[in-house]
Amino acid sequence: MHRDRRSKGFWPLACVFALFVLFLYGPVITIFVLSFQGPEGGLTLPMRGLSLHWYQELWKGLGVVDIGAALRRSLALGAVVMVLTVLLALSAGLAFRKRLAGADALFYVTVASLIMPSIIVSLGIGLQFRLLDGGIKWLLEAVGATTTLEIYTTSLGLYTSGLGAHLTWTLPFGLLIMFAVFNRFNPAYEEAARDQGATPWQTFRHVVLPLIGPSVVGIGMFGFTLSWDEIARSSQAIGDLNTLPLELQGLTTTVTTPSIYALGTVTTGISLLVVGLALLGAAALRRRGGRRAGA
Repeated sequence: MHRDRRSKGFWPLACVFALFVLFLYGPVITIFVLSFQGPEGGLTLPMRGLSLHWYQELWKGLGVVDIGAALRRSLALGAVVMVLTVLLALSAGLAFRKRLAGADALFYVTVASLIMPSIIVSLGIGLQFRLLDGGIKWLLEAVGATTTLEIYTTSLGLYTSGLGAHLTWTLPFGLLIMFAVFNRFNPAYEEAARDQGATPWQTFRHVVLPLIGPSVVGIGMFGFTLSWDEIARSSQAIGDLNTLPLELQGLTTTVTTPSIYALGTVTTGISLLVVGLALLGAAALRRRGGRRAGA
């Protein structure tokens, strides 16, 4: 059997790539290993035993921080961001298939969010909502709603400013994916469906959506995972309730046991689970589309 001989530069480049992968995933693997330290273990190697002790400690709680509540908040916010990212990106992708007045300017303004410093975006959103608080309080005072004014605190919150901050990060990715998908989408499939008497909704549901389904699943995965580990855009715009990444960031200065590694392993595992489910969903949609095409 003929085998192509590798060039002289193959092994040096292979070593560079291996070092890059080690640099990329080495810290995650180290944290995963250290999370299984024994009860006497510390934050560094060598290992002192092997157990699930620090996962049990994590289940009991880390001081005054309610890890369970922060986990539920992050999961709920990530799910909402995922759904909105898919719906808005898909709608924008469909709209941009036709020429719109100012479409180019709108596109560049949207994508510009990716190159702006995240902390600046967070500060801007936080400032906007604080100005909104001032306007609401002035309006309540003007109309004499003293009872409402006394109980009103702030419009900053998980599903107001926090949701908006996360969408400024996830939506541009969703839009770029949708634009790339529809840029190579063959409209002949839709024309054939319309020739057969299909309505616009039937054409979208039975022709367009199955073809772009894997990409839609990918957008959902991006939406959830980007929201799940977002810190900078949440820091000034989330309100009084922290997400899990913000709690984890705060714990790095106070927790001195491997339980912090156990928490990091759990959050990483959830991210990998979402990615795995997204890949399985995309593969299932591709197989389904292949069976339909074969039929």
